[in-house]
Amino acid sequence: MFYYLLKYVLLGPLLRLVFRPRIEGLEHVPSSGAAIVAGNHLSFSDHFLMPAVLKRRITFLAKAEYFTGPGIKGRLTAFFFHSAGQIPVDRSGKDAGQAAIREGLGVLGKRELLGIYPEGTRSHDGRLYKGKVGVAVMALKAGVPVIPCAMIGTFEAQPPGRKIPRIHPVVIRFGEPLDFSRYAGMENEKAVLRAVTDEIMYAILSLSEQEYVDRYAADVKAEEAARAAEDRRRFPRLPRG
Repeated sequence: MFYYLLKYVLLGPLLRLVFRPRIEGLEHVPSSGAAIVAGNHLSFSDHFLMPAVLKRRITFLAKAEYFTGPGIKGRLTAFFFHSAGQIPVDRSGKDAGQAAIREGLGVLGKRELLGIYPEGTRSHDGRLYKGKVGVAVMALKAGVPVIPCAMIGTFEAQPPGRKIPRIHPVVIRFGEPLDFSRYAGMENEKAVLRAVTDEIMYAILSLSEQEYVDRYAADVKAEEAARAAEDRRRFPRLPRG
């Protein structure tokens, strides 16, 4: 109930008024039945803009940190994501990927739309990074199509670290459904999973026209954070006199 209140009364009309998103290819999203919508992830705003423009309800696998934040802000955030029907996924530990797959298959088993960001985390620099194979596992196990989606302009509207979005043109572009039925029963083949994931990422890239980086975003972020920490250690800021 709260999902539809947000979508049609509280948040959806506000997002459409502020961002005036241009929607392309909405006819590619099936009007019924299970499907995966796989998109790039540039901004916190992505969580709200895509559901606001879809005619159907979509459930995202959201990182567990959104549900466990401290203080009043944390409780409000958790309430919002729970009420909007989003599913918390713990991304830490070796079993995190399997937990996400189980949750995602549960959504698809109910013939609903599942939203997923194959990169696994937000892009910190606006580029598109290598996709993780969980999306391929779910697509093959559930036997469902994958609709590629590109969010364009949301990075400029709300880059990492910016709490309040700025007004900036936004385009949400959906591509033709990808059919992977030719790989039925091959969800345990690593080469197949990689090929399927790369095909999905190429479809997203074709829609978004981002620069592509053939590495995982989380690894690049970790390396850059380590270099920044080392620079601070070697070249500490002098106190202002």
